[in-house]
Amino acid sequence: MAGWLDTPLLNLLEGGLDGLGLRQKVLADNIANVDTPGFKRSDVNFEKVLQAAVDNQKNIAVSQEDATTGSVPATGMSAADFVVKDESTSIRNDGNNVDIDTEMTKLAENTLHYNALVTMLTSHLSLLKQVIKG
Repeated sequence: MAGWLDTPLLNLLEGGLDGLGLRQKVLADNIANVDTPGFKRSDVNFEKVLQAAVDNQKNIAVSQEDATTGSVPATGMSAADFVVKDESTSIRNDGNNVDIDTEMTKLAENTLHYNALVTMLTSHLSLLKQVIKG
């Protein structure tokens, strides 16, 4: 965002949406690999994404095309810096640690958080629109 739309609140909401979008991609990848031997689940350190947004007060758009090569321009960090792989556990003999029920629950929770942030962003932009119209 540029100019008068470049506010800390809008940047924080945008950073939150970017982080939740990245988490959606990572959770979908976990679900897609539920039957892959040796696959280890990943998650997004969402707190790190939000902290980067707060610290930089800038747009921290995360490339969702590839979580390993995407970048966060305002922070100089790559999207891979926000993705954490869980190597510590294994729930099956083949080394895979993806529990489909847990992943589906996290996916539903992520969707609720995303929708809440979209609602907040929409409300804020509607308020700005009312102020502009007078």
